[in-house]
Amino acid sequence: MPDPITLNSDGTLHVPLHPVIGCIPGDGTGPDIWQATRPVLETAVDTAYNGKRAITFQELPAGETSFNETGDWLPKATLDQIRSLRVAIKGPMTTPVGKGMRSLNVAIRQELDLFACIRPARYIPGVPSPCSRPDAIDMVIFRENTEDLYAGIEWQAGSDEAREMIGLIQKNTGKSLAPDTTGIGIKPISRANTQRLVRKAIQYALDTQRKSVTLMHKGNIMKFTEGAFLNWGIEVATAEFADQVILEDRLWKEFNGKAPEGSIVIKDRIADNMFQQVLLRPEDYDVIAAPNLNGDYISDLLAAMVGGLGLAPGANIGTGCAVFEATHGTAPKYAGKDKVNPGSLILSGAMMLDHMGWPEAAGMVRESLQKAIAAGQVTYDLARQIPGSTEISCSEFGRQICRFMTA
Repeated sequence: MPDPITLNSDGTLHVPLHPVIGCIPGDGTGPDIWQATRPVLETAVDTAYNGKRAITFQELPAGETSFNETGDWLPKATLDQIRSLRVAIKGPMTTPVGKGMRSLNVAIRQELDLFACIRPARYIPGVPSPCSRPDAIDMVIFRENTEDLYAGIEWQAGSDEAREMIGLIQKNTGKSLAPDTTGIGIKPISRANTQRLVRKAIQYALDTQRKSVTLMHKGNIMKFTEGAFLNWGIEVATAEFADQVILEDRLWKEFNGKAPEGSIVIKDRIADNMFQQVLLRPEDYDVIAAPNLNGDYISDLLAAMVGGLGLAPGANIGTGCAVFEATHGTAPKYAGKDKVNPGSLILSGAMMLDHMGWPEAAGMVRESLQKAIAAGQVTYDLARQIPGSTEISCSEFGRQICRFMTA
């Protein structure tokens, strides 16, 4: 019988042999990619554990389908269920235009306090890439998920609220802004939220034997927000991981550039330089921790460098629950055509299995997906770029991955 996932006293997950996982198929192409992904995850679990473990997926309403049926884009009951189930996976969802909440994805992250958006970027052999050395890319982005500009504190140009804020700014700083044509936004970044994100990034680097954590920021300009992100990040690194981390300047002064075995180097890079660094020197970077907006930018760049969002997984993890998701949009023109690449959601499912403490099944998913791509029978986005390949449907690509797992 299916059992719920629970939390142990130390905050880790207790995952039964037959857990219940929440699933939101999503909008547009979401149902297509979920129908291809679900059997891949089920087959991996069944094969890896000889039928002794299995997942029961419980579908949860959210997005356009939910709105059309109930008038609610994101029902409270869905959020409550995710909290209760502890783990969920979802496809892409429509963001309302000109009405409703700003973004369903942002709303889920903020309502559930899923403070860490984790986006791995690792090259899969055979996938077309615009880079000359894509095989050197193996990074994991830790993006703060709950504040920065995504907190949504802003006022339209000409509004009474914007005028009031402009007046307050002028009174306190002497800076003059045009009240009728200036919109105002506030960028909150806090010590507590910064430090829990950086703490998680450093612990991940230690657990996975990575060599460095880089704090990406624009602190030379935004000194009291992104500059504070850097300072607070270094503070938590040196206070809580003193025997396990080395600041980059100390690395060169005391260790001649070579870190002692098992230690993590803490680097910091200004955001615009970071974009150059991952292009020109990707082998120098392992884990990148960044405020919300910078993390959004750099994770999409890295996804493009390893072949695009179609193969870019993502996780949103908080203290009590986690949601794994496709990182691309809904692509409504392809909805119901069984055409798009399900790789992003499949690889996000592999991250979910790792999070559950089932690495054998996760590894099987990744390995079989790589074999499916190497076989040259791929969805249209890859087929048009890989010479000699054959285009197959979204669902057939999923079935091919399953065949490699059971061969």
